[in-house]
Amino acid sequence: MNANRPEPKRIEPRSPRTAIEPDTVQMPMRRSASARHPLVIIGNAIISIFVLLAVVAGIVLFVGKQRFEQPGPLPQDRVVNIPRGSGMRDIADVLSREGVIDQPYVFIGGVLVLKAREDLKAGEYQFKAHSSLRDVVETMVEGKVVEHQVSFPEGLTSQQIVARLQDDDVLTGDINQVPREGSLLPDTYNFTRGVTREQMIQRMQQAQQRAVKEIWDRRAADLPIKTPDQLIILASLIEKETGKPDERTRVAAVFVNRLKQKMRLQSDPTIIYGLVGGKGTLGRPIMKSEIEQPTPYNTYLIDGLPPGPISNPGRASLEAAANPARTRELYFVADGTGGHAFAETYDQHQKNVQRLRLIETDQKDQSPIEDRMTSAPSQATPAPTTAPPSPTTPPPLRGTSQPHAQAGH
Repeated sequence: MNANRPEPKRIEPRSPRTAIEPDTVQMPMRRSASARHPLVIIGNAIISIFVLLAVVAGIVLFVGKQRFEQPGPLPQDRVVNIPRGSGMRDIADVLSREGVIDQPYVFIGGVLVLKAREDLKAGEYQFKAHSSLRDVVETMVEGKVVEHQVSFPEGLTSQQIVARLQDDDVLTGDINQVPREGSLLPDTYNFTRGVTREQMIQRMQQAQQRAVKEIWDRRAADLPIKTPDQLIILASLIEKETGKPDERTRVAAVFVNRLKQKMRLQSDPTIIYGLVGGKGTLGRPIMKSEIEQPTPYNTYLIDGLPPGPISNPGRASLEAAANPARTRELYFVADGTGGHAFAETYDQHQKNVQRLRLIETDQKDQSPIEDRMTSAPSQATPAPTTAPPSPTTPPPLRGTSQPHAQAGH
């Protein structure tokens, strides 16, 4: 047990004089000259600054990333237009003013960090409610602009299409002149804010040219028309004669059969177009005198096709004109239900006309007596649409049969 006990430290005895003298302390070693060099001091300071900056930057990035990805202040979906030529700060101002963002400097910082400054696109955007700053930047980088639509029913004239374009308040610019009749393809077109009306006209013309070329290349071999322009003219008549899709090829067949037999087409819409042109409609029945009024388009008086289209036909009517039904029908008249009754012979056609008269009489008898008493008598004599057996025979039953054309559809 005693062997492991440490020996106590012995205190050397000193004289009284020695005891009152202070102990000698060893002087610390002096720093080397290289450690005291100014460059070393500056270098250490720079390293310290960089470390401090890195720490600060890390904190800023961490906080900034959180703010960049947190839900935004927008309470509900909103459409915002970013003008062309806007810079990054301009865009931040617009978004802040519209309430899409509330931290414009974080937005600018995020754009710079993502290197998206040159990728922000102008346009009209719909931002979702509470979109984060990241959502806003990604939407603008991807160019997810709002798409608008404008629709044109088949059978409108170029003048009517121009009027619709002028009424659209999203499109910009003026239209220099009304396009050539039949040169526009009716359809529904998508576009973005900033597109001009002239650009829409060009799109419709290009679409029509592509459609006509495609359809003309696969037309029936025995058509009595020789050019794509004649195809458009024939299709424009078909478009104005019927609004029922299943009747287009049969109406086309009637016109084609008549052309082959050198019979006049006798289409009421050609009378109307000859009278009012691009206006499109008369707003009243055709008068008897107008049937005999010479115009370049009146197919009751001219042989063959009119000199130009009377509307802008749609793709379906172009297809029907290029590939009509294989029938021998030469006549059609309204059937009282919105469609038409077709006939190969004039006698059968007359029966269809008589059937239509009975339907109209029944409808008139069933109308309220007040309507018949208060309605003013028409001053116009309805035009006939009953086609004669040959172009030289005067049209029979003129003024007694109802029009077979749906001129206003």
